[in-house]
Amino acid sequence: MEPQRAILTGQQIGAGWTPALSVVKALTALVEARRKGLRAIYWMADEDHDRQEVAQTVGLQGQRLVPHRFRFQAPEGTATGWLPWMESHQGEAETLWGPLPQPASPDLRGHALALGQPLWDLGIEPFSPTRTEARASIQAELERWRALDLESDLFRQAERLVVEGAPLPLDPRNQAAWFRLDPRSGIRRRLDRGELCPRGWWLSPGAALRPLMQSLLLPVEGAVLGPAERAYWRLAEPLWERVGLQAPRIIPRPTVYLVPPGLNLDQEALAAIQAGRWEAFRDAPLPQPSERLGFLPPDPAWGKALTERFEREMARTKRRLEKLDRRLLRDAAAHRFGGDPERLRQQLFPFDRPQERVLPGIHWLRDPQLLQRIMEGLESGESLVFVDTLSFL
Repeated sequence: MEPQRAILTGQQIGAGWTPALSVVKALTALVEARRKGLRAIYWMADEDHDRQEVAQTVGLQGQRLVPHRFRFQAPEGTATGWLPWMESHQGEAETLWGPLPQPASPDLRGHALALGQPLWDLGIEPFSPTRTEARASIQAELERWRALDLESDLFRQAERLVVEGAPLPLDPRNQAAWFRLDPRSGIRRRLDRGELCPRGWWLSPGAALRPLMQSLLLPVEGAVLGPAERAYWRLAEPLWERVGLQAPRIIPRPTVYLVPPGLNLDQEALAAIQAGRWEAFRDAPLPQPSERLGFLPPDPAWGKALTERFEREMARTKRRLEKLDRRLLRDAAAHRFGGDPERLRQQLFPFDRPQERVLPGIHWLRDPQLLQRIMEGLESGESLVFVDTLSFL
């Protein structure tokens, strides 16, 4: 019997499920799977080895977000699923985020599995591509793919995309198409063209070939992808037929913002908030304090020195009044939002980036009602979803 088709999504596993957009991707896959009567699968990209990305997160001190980086005692090039998650890491994490479930295994993979339990309870299936029983069965097929010289196809496709002016966040002319992965230690190393994969190691496709391996391992009907992922998936467009697979349907990942209850926003308003353009939120033209200052020319009888001093003082006064202009506009925006707009900007764009790209997903995962509200918002099919909540974390 053919296995049930699935909607797939995933992300490189990060400490605390950072970034929170990982939660958005998982819930989007679940909403789409339920709509189509399919399975929802979350691909835990624990084969990647970008340690810096998975180690960086933020914690909360009072109302202030503080950057934090976990340290892992493992050789460089260790795939993220093998990074050790020790009692010291658990203690660090609980200092950042409060009580946490114990990891399912003493590694970052086990940490991510434990934190993701609320998603698994909703019906999303976690899938690790580094499970021995799954990986051993595809090594012969991966060897066949490597013999097809897919690198040349990737190079040509990259050149076509450059000519089109399409974004190329992943350039296969500079990044390896294949790696070798030691399943015992988790060490992952670049595999150059013509270089043999050592006995006992797994062939490990690079990011450009990962979409193919996902459909080799799983019955993928559709894939929920963010903008950068959609861009690099285009590299694989000419490869599906070559390896004998059908390309999945691509489902763009929506963007989710947690906002105060009753706050009506759109993309234009978000851009104005991020830039601090409070004039966009005034209900009517406001007389500006700087307009009250009559800038008279200096008297010709003053002489050069006094004239220059006068002009400097007038310029300084104008700058001070322009600060009052901004304060007036900020007060008008506060009336519109029901609170300090600068505080709202920091909540929506911590460190000047969208909150879902900065905040750790653990805060969203531990709130089942919030997960339900996010799902309800995603059911609209809109690309931009606002979810009312009293907590922005």
